[in-house]
Amino acid sequence: MKLVELKSGLVSFGGAFIASLCCLLPLAVVLLGLGSGAFMVTTMQYRPLLLPLGLLGAGLGYYLYFRERRRCKALGCRMAGSQINLILLAVATVMLAVELIFVAFPDALWSLMMEG
Repeated sequence: MKLVELKSGLVSFGGAFIASLCCLLPLAVVLLGLGSGAFMVTTMQYRPLLLPLGLLGAGLGYYLYFRERRRCKALGCRMAGSQINLILLAVATVMLAVELIFVAFPDALWSLMMEG
């Protein structure tokens, strides 16, 4: 399987990873005891830039996936890497959904941090 065949999944997963850099990644680092709250506060200041980039990346991933799917359907071919792309799109969607929940409900994030 070629890397080009996974383009849509990789683009959306990359976008979700970029969006998670401001909240989810630092939260995981802090909860695992590998960093401090100061690390999280530092990275969260980039949320207005990273979250839209992540949403744009995931949207572009879905666009590329459905464009390729439509093209293969018209040509009667089998879409290579379809399952892996769908898995990466699903993971990216879940990551972005969790990210948006934390942005919309910061009190939930705070109570999660205080329990640990």
